[in-house]
Amino acid sequence: MSSHRAFLWVCGLLWPAAAVFAQAVTEFPVPNSGVLIAPGPDGNLWYTEPAASRIGRITIGGAVAEFPVTAGSSPAGIAAGPDGNLWFTEYAAGKIGRITPAGAVTEFSVPTAASEPLGIAAGPDGALWFCERAAGQLGRITTAGVVTEFSTGAVLPVFITAGPDGALWFTDSAHTSIGRMTTSGGFSSFPVKPGTIPWGITAGPDGAVWFVEPALSSGPDKIGRITSAGVITDFSIPTSPSLPQQIAAGPDGALWFTEFNANQIGRITTAGAVTEFTIPIANSQPFGIAPGPDGNIWFVESNVADLGRVNRAIAVPALSVWALVGLAILLAGIAAVHLRNRGSARSA
Repeated sequence: MSSHRAFLWVCGLLWPAAAVFAQAVTEFPVPNSGVLIAPGPDGNLWYTEPAASRIGRITIGGAVAEFPVTAGSSPAGIAAGPDGNLWFTEYAAGKIGRITPAGAVTEFSVPTAASEPLGIAAGPDGALWFCERAAGQLGRITTAGVVTEFSTGAVLPVFITAGPDGALWFTDSAHTSIGRMTTSGGFSSFPVKPGTIPWGITAGPDGAVWFVEPALSSGPDKIGRITSAGVITDFSIPTSPSLPQQIAAGPDGALWFTEFNANQIGRITTAGAVTEFTIPIANSQPFGIAPGPDGNIWFVESNVADLGRVNRAIAVPALSVWALVGLAILLAGIAAVHLRNRGSARSA
Protein backbone atom coordinates (compact mmCIF):
# COMPACT_ATOMS: atom_id res chain seq x y z
CA MET A 1 0.00 0.00 0.00
CA SER A 2 1.43 3.41 -1.01
CA SER A 3 1.40 6.44 1.27
CA HIS A 4 -1.22 7.98 -1.08
CA ARG A 5 -3.48 4.95 -0.70
CA ALA A 6 -2.90 4.95 3.06
CA PHE A 7 -3.93 8.60 3.23
CA LEU A 8 -7.17 7.89 1.32
CA TRP A 9 -7.88 4.90 3.55
CA VAL A 10 -7.52 6.97 6.74
CA CYS A 11 -9.59 9.82 5.28
CA GLY A 12 -12.29 7.27 4.51
CA LEU A 13 -12.37 6.29 8.16
CA LEU A 14 -12.44 9.89 9.39
CA TRP A 15 -14.85 11.38 6.87
CA PRO A 16 -18.00 10.27 8.75
CA ALA A 17 -16.74 12.18 11.80
CA ALA A 18 -16.24 15.30 9.67
CA ALA A 19 -19.74 14.90 8.26
CA VAL A 20 -21.17 14.67 11.78
CA PHE A 21 -19.33 17.86 12.74
CA ALA A 22 -21.02 19.65 9.83
CA GLN A 23 -24.39 18.72 11.40
CA ALA A 24 -23.59 20.51 14.68
CA VAL A 25 -26.13 23.27 13.94
CA THR A 26 -29.77 22.50 13.08
CA GLU A 27 -32.22 25.19 11.96
CA PHE A 28 -36.00 25.29 12.29
CA PRO A 29 -38.20 27.56 10.14
CA VAL A 30 -40.71 29.68 12.07
CA PRO A 31 -43.50 31.98 10.81
CA ASN A 32 -41.85 35.23 11.95
CA SER A 33 -38.35 36.32 12.92
CA GLY A 34 -37.58 36.90 16.59
CA VAL A 35 -34.95 38.38 18.87
CA LEU A 36 -34.70 36.93 22.39
CA ILE A 37 -35.36 33.44 23.74
CA ALA A 38 -35.74 31.66 27.09
CA PRO A 39 -36.46 28.14 28.32
CA GLY A 40 -39.95 27.75 29.72
CA PRO A 41 -41.19 25.75 32.71
CA ASP A 42 -43.15 23.54 30.30
CA GLY A 43 -40.09 22.00 28.61
CA ASN A 44 -40.31 24.28 25.55
CA LEU A 45 -38.43 27.36 24.32
CA TRP A 46 -40.23 30.71 24.18
CA TYR A 47 -39.13 33.69 22.10
CA THR A 48 -40.22 37.23 21.26
CA GLU A 49 -41.23 38.55 17.84
CA PRO A 50 -41.11 42.38 17.96
CA ALA A 51 -42.09 43.02 14.35
CA ALA A 52 -45.06 40.65 14.47
CA SER A 53 -46.06 41.54 18.06
CA ARG A 54 -46.20 37.90 19.02
CA ILE A 55 -44.70 35.46 21.49
CA GLY A 56 -43.47 32.24 19.90
CA ARG A 57 -43.12 28.78 21.40
CA ILE A 58 -41.11 25.90 19.95
CA THR A 59 -40.87 22.36 21.21
CA ILE A 60 -37.54 20.55 21.18
CA GLY A 61 -38.92 18.63 18.20
CA GLY A 62 -39.47 21.85 16.23
CA ALA A 63 -43.26 22.30 16.52
CA VAL A 64 -44.10 26.02 16.60
CA ALA A 65 -47.03 27.99 18.03
CA GLU A 66 -47.51 31.77 18.19
CA PHE A 67 -49.56 33.96 20.52
CA PRO A 68 -50.48 37.58 19.70
CA VAL A 69 -49.90 40.48 22.08
CA THR A 70 -50.91 44.14 21.70
CA ALA A 71 -50.24 45.30 18.14
CA GLY A 72 -47.15 47.50 17.88
CA SER A 73 -45.98 46.71 21.41
CA SER A 74 -42.63 45.23 20.28
CA PRO A 75 -42.10 42.38 22.76
CA ALA A 76 -38.37 42.12 23.47
CA GLY A 77 -36.89 40.51 26.59
CA ILE A 78 -38.33 37.28 27.96
CA ALA A 79 -37.70 35.13 31.04
CA ALA A 80 -39.33 32.33 32.98
CA GLY A 81 -40.93 33.48 36.23
CA PRO A 82 -41.17 31.70 39.58
CA ASP A 83 -44.93 31.33 39.05
CA GLY A 84 -44.66 28.88 36.15
CA ASN A 85 -45.31 31.53 33.50
CA LEU A 86 -43.17 33.48 31.01
CA TRP A 87 -42.69 37.20 31.50
CA PHE A 88 -41.69 39.62 28.76
CA THR A 89 -41.08 43.31 28.13
CA GLU A 90 -43.05 45.36 25.62
CA TYR A 91 -40.47 47.87 24.48
CA ALA A 92 -42.73 50.18 22.46
CA ALA A 93 -45.81 49.94 24.70
CA GLY A 94 -44.02 50.48 28.02
CA LYS A 95 -45.56 47.36 29.54
CA ILE A 96 -44.59 44.05 31.09
CA GLY A 97 -46.42 41.01 29.78
CA ARG A 98 -47.13 37.61 31.30
CA ILE A 99 -48.01 34.55 29.24
CA THR A 100 -49.08 31.20 30.62
CA PRO A 101 -47.86 27.95 29.03
CA ALA A 102 -51.35 27.71 27.49
CA GLY A 103 -50.88 31.10 25.81
CA ALA A 104 -53.07 33.40 27.93
CA VAL A 105 -51.57 36.91 27.98
CA THR A 106 -51.89 39.60 30.68
CA GLU A 107 -50.22 43.02 30.44
CA PHE A 108 -49.13 45.44 33.18
CA SER A 109 -48.21 49.08 32.59
CA VAL A 110 -44.87 50.47 33.77
CA PRO A 111 -45.48 53.67 35.81
CA THR A 112 -42.87 55.76 33.96
CA ALA A 113 -44.17 56.62 30.50
CA ALA A 114 -42.03 55.79 27.44
CA SER A 115 -39.53 53.91 29.64
CA GLU A 116 -38.71 51.37 26.90
CA PRO A 117 -38.38 48.21 29.04
CA LEU A 118 -35.88 45.86 27.48
CA GLY A 119 -34.05 43.08 29.36
CA ILE A 120 -35.88 41.06 32.02
CA ALA A 121 -34.83 38.37 34.48
CA ALA A 122 -36.19 36.47 37.46
CA GLY A 123 -34.79 37.88 40.69
CA PRO A 124 -33.73 36.06 43.87
CA ASP A 125 -36.70 37.60 45.71
CA GLY A 126 -39.51 35.87 43.80
CA ALA A 127 -40.14 38.89 41.53
CA LEU A 128 -39.11 39.82 37.98
CA TRP A 129 -36.63 42.63 37.38
CA PHE A 130 -36.28 44.60 34.16
CA CYS A 131 -34.29 47.43 32.60
CA GLU A 132 -36.03 50.69 31.67
CA ARG A 133 -33.69 51.78 28.91
CA ALA A 134 -35.05 55.27 28.24
CA ALA A 135 -35.76 56.08 31.90
CA GLY A 136 -32.38 54.97 33.27
CA GLN A 137 -34.14 52.86 35.88
CA LEU A 138 -34.63 49.28 36.96
CA GLY A 139 -38.13 47.98 37.49
CA ARG A 140 -39.40 45.20 39.73
CA ILE A 141 -42.71 43.47 39.16
CA THR A 142 -44.28 40.92 41.47
CA THR A 143 -46.11 37.93 40.05
CA ALA A 144 -49.31 39.76 41.04
CA GLY A 145 -48.34 42.65 38.74
CA VAL A 146 -47.23 45.28 41.28
CA VAL A 147 -44.42 47.44 39.83
CA THR A 148 -41.73 49.32 41.77
CA GLU A 149 -39.06 51.44 40.10
CA PHE A 150 -35.51 52.14 41.26
CA SER A 151 -33.15 54.89 40.15
CA THR A 152 -29.83 53.44 39.05
CA GLY A 153 -27.61 56.33 38.10
CA ALA A 154 -27.28 54.54 34.77
CA VAL A 155 -28.07 56.24 31.48
CA LEU A 156 -29.03 53.28 29.29
CA PRO A 157 -29.58 50.08 31.28
CA VAL A 158 -30.28 47.39 28.70
CA PHE A 159 -29.95 43.76 29.87
CA ILE A 160 -30.10 42.18 33.32
CA THR A 161 -29.44 38.95 35.19
CA ALA A 162 -29.65 37.64 38.74
CA GLY A 163 -26.13 37.27 40.11
CA PRO A 164 -24.74 34.50 42.29
CA ASP A 165 -24.45 36.99 45.16
CA GLY A 166 -28.20 37.61 45.50
CA ALA A 167 -28.07 40.95 43.65
CA LEU A 168 -29.15 42.02 40.16
CA TRP A 169 -26.46 42.80 37.60
CA PHE A 170 -27.08 44.78 34.42
CA THR A 171 -25.29 46.43 31.52
CA ASP A 172 -25.26 50.21 31.03
CA SER A 173 -24.43 50.82 27.39
CA ALA A 174 -24.09 54.60 27.70
CA HIS A 175 -21.76 54.63 30.71
CA THR A 176 -20.01 51.51 29.36
CA SER A 177 -20.26 49.95 32.77
CA ILE A 178 -21.73 47.03 34.69
CA GLY A 179 -24.29 47.95 37.31
CA ARG A 180 -25.23 46.05 40.45
CA MET A 181 -28.39 46.54 42.45
CA THR A 182 -29.49 44.80 45.62
CA THR A 183 -33.11 43.77 46.02
CA SER A 184 -33.53 46.71 48.40
CA GLY A 185 -32.31 49.20 45.79
CA GLY A 186 -28.64 49.65 46.74
CA PHE A 187 -26.69 50.60 43.60
CA SER A 188 -23.04 50.37 42.55
CA SER A 189 -21.29 50.60 39.19
CA PHE A 190 -18.12 49.14 37.67
CA PRO A 191 -16.67 50.64 34.46
CA VAL A 192 -15.46 48.31 31.74
CA LYS A 193 -12.27 48.95 29.85
CA PRO A 194 -12.48 51.61 27.10
CA GLY A 195 -13.32 50.56 23.55
CA THR A 196 -16.35 48.30 24.07
CA ILE A 197 -20.05 48.52 24.95
CA PRO A 198 -21.39 45.97 27.49
CA TRP A 199 -24.58 44.36 26.18
CA GLY A 200 -25.97 40.87 26.95
CA ILE A 201 -25.28 39.51 30.45
CA THR A 202 -25.72 36.28 32.41
CA ALA A 203 -24.64 34.54 35.59
CA GLY A 204 -21.83 32.04 35.01
CA PRO A 205 -21.25 28.61 36.54
CA ASP A 206 -18.09 29.86 38.28
CA GLY A 207 -19.69 32.32 40.69
CA ALA A 208 -19.03 35.30 38.39
CA VAL A 209 -21.18 37.28 35.95
CA TRP A 210 -20.36 37.17 32.23
CA PHE A 211 -21.24 39.68 29.51
CA VAL A 212 -20.56 40.43 25.86
CA GLU A 213 -18.63 43.51 24.73
CA PRO A 214 -19.09 44.60 21.11
CA ALA A 215 -16.24 46.86 20.03
CA LEU A 216 -16.94 50.56 19.59
CA SER A 217 -14.86 50.84 16.43
CA SER A 218 -12.15 48.65 14.92
CA GLY A 219 -10.98 47.02 18.14
CA PRO A 220 -11.56 43.37 19.00
CA ASP A 221 -14.94 42.24 20.30
CA LYS A 222 -14.70 40.68 23.75
CA ILE A 223 -16.35 38.56 26.38
CA GLY A 224 -16.17 40.03 29.89
CA ARG A 225 -16.22 38.40 33.31
CA ILE A 226 -16.88 40.30 36.53
CA THR A 227 -16.58 38.93 40.04
CA SER A 228 -18.92 39.87 42.88
CA ALA A 229 -16.15 42.21 44.06
CA GLY A 230 -16.17 44.03 40.71
CA VAL A 231 -12.94 42.66 39.21
CA ILE A 232 -13.26 42.51 35.42
CA THR A 233 -11.36 40.20 33.05
CA ASP A 234 -11.71 40.39 29.25
CA PHE A 235 -11.28 37.67 26.63
CA SER A 236 -10.97 38.51 22.93
CA ILE A 237 -13.23 36.76 20.42
CA PRO A 238 -11.13 35.21 17.58
CA THR A 239 -13.39 36.45 14.78
CA SER A 240 -13.57 40.23 14.44
CA PRO A 241 -15.78 42.09 13.89
CA SER A 242 -18.27 39.57 15.27
CA LEU A 243 -20.62 41.97 17.15
CA PRO A 244 -21.62 39.64 20.01
CA GLN A 245 -25.17 40.19 21.26
CA GLN A 246 -26.31 37.80 23.97
CA ILE A 247 -24.71 35.22 26.26
CA ALA A 248 -26.05 32.30 28.30
CA ALA A 249 -24.65 29.65 30.60
CA GLY A 250 -24.78 26.19 29.09
CA PRO A 251 -25.32 22.83 30.81
CA ASP A 252 -21.70 21.93 30.03
CA GLY A 253 -20.16 24.47 32.42
CA ALA A 254 -19.29 26.87 29.57
CA LEU A 255 -20.82 30.12 28.31
CA TRP A 256 -22.42 30.35 24.85
CA PHE A 257 -22.88 33.57 22.87
CA THR A 258 -24.16 34.86 19.54
CA GLU A 259 -21.96 36.57 16.94
CA PHE A 260 -24.35 38.82 14.99
CA ASN A 261 -21.96 39.96 12.25
CA ALA A 262 -19.88 36.79 11.99
CA ASN A 263 -22.93 34.51 11.61
CA GLN A 264 -21.55 32.23 14.30
CA ILE A 265 -22.27 30.82 17.72
CA GLY A 266 -19.40 31.07 20.19
CA ARG A 267 -18.56 28.96 23.22
CA ILE A 268 -16.16 30.13 25.93
CA THR A 269 -14.93 28.10 28.87
CA THR A 270 -14.51 29.71 32.26
CA ALA A 271 -10.77 29.66 31.54
CA GLY A 272 -11.32 31.77 28.40
CA ALA A 273 -10.91 29.21 25.59
CA VAL A 274 -13.20 30.09 22.68
CA THR A 275 -14.71 27.80 20.02
CA GLU A 276 -16.89 29.09 17.18
CA PHE A 277 -19.59 27.33 15.14
CA THR A 278 -20.79 28.58 11.76
CA ILE A 279 -24.53 28.88 11.13
CA PRO A 280 -25.56 27.25 7.81
CA ILE A 281 -27.85 30.08 6.61
CA ALA A 282 -25.73 33.07 5.60
CA ASN A 283 -26.32 36.48 7.20
CA SER A 284 -28.81 35.09 9.70
CA GLN A 285 -27.77 37.62 12.36
CA PRO A 286 -28.05 35.47 15.50
CA PHE A 287 -29.25 37.43 18.52
CA GLY A 288 -30.84 35.72 21.53
CA ILE A 289 -29.46 32.47 22.97
CA ALA A 290 -30.51 30.10 25.75
CA PRO A 291 -29.96 26.55 27.00
CA GLY A 292 -32.75 24.16 26.07
CA PRO A 293 -34.36 21.44 28.19
CA ASP A 294 -32.81 18.90 25.79
CA GLY A 295 -29.26 19.79 26.85
CA ASN A 296 -28.59 21.72 23.63
CA ILE A 297 -28.14 25.43 22.93
CA TRP A 298 -30.94 27.29 21.13
CA PHE A 299 -30.69 30.67 19.43
CA VAL A 300 -32.73 33.16 17.40
CA GLU A 301 -31.75 34.15 13.86
CA SER A 302 -33.09 37.70 13.76
CA ASN A 303 -32.61 38.35 10.04
CA VAL A 304 -34.43 35.23 8.86
CA ALA A 305 -37.48 33.38 10.12
CA ASP A 306 -35.50 30.60 11.77
CA LEU A 307 -34.49 29.32 15.17
CA GLY A 308 -31.23 27.43 15.52
CA ARG A 309 -29.99 24.65 17.77
CA VAL A 310 -26.38 23.74 18.49
CA ASN A 311 -26.36 19.99 19.01
CA ARG A 312 -23.93 20.15 21.89
CA ALA A 313 -23.18 16.42 22.06
CA ILE A 314 -21.98 16.58 18.43
CA ALA A 315 -20.34 19.99 18.40
CA VAL A 316 -18.22 20.07 21.52
CA PRO A 317 -16.41 16.71 21.45
CA ALA A 318 -15.92 16.78 17.68
CA LEU A 319 -12.73 17.93 16.02
CA SER A 320 -12.88 20.56 13.30
CA VAL A 321 -12.67 19.39 9.70
CA TRP A 322 -9.13 20.76 9.38
CA ALA A 323 -8.08 18.97 12.54
CA LEU A 324 -9.49 15.77 11.10
CA VAL A 325 -7.56 16.28 7.87
CA GLY A 326 -4.38 16.90 9.87
CA LEU A 327 -4.99 13.73 11.85
CA ALA A 328 -5.55 11.84 8.59
CA ILE A 329 -2.21 13.05 7.24
CA LEU A 330 -0.45 12.03 10.44
CA LEU A 331 -2.01 8.57 10.48
CA ALA A 332 -1.35 8.09 6.77
CA GLY A 333 2.31 8.90 7.34
CA ILE A 334 2.50 6.41 10.18
CA ALA A 335 0.79 3.76 8.03
CA ALA A 336 3.19 4.41 5.13
CA VAL A 337 6.26 4.07 7.36
CA HIS A 338 4.88 0.87 8.83
CA LEU A 339 4.23 -0.64 5.39
CA ARG A 340 7.64 0.41 4.13
CA ASN A 341 9.29 -1.22 7.11
CA ARG A 342 7.30 -4.39 6.51
CA GLY A 343 8.39 -4.39 2.88
CA SER A 344 12.03 -3.93 3.89
CA ALA A 345 11.79 -6.78 6.38
CA ARG A 346 10.35 -9.11 3.75
CA SER A 347 13.12 -8.19 1.26
CA ALA A 348 15.74 -8.98 3.89
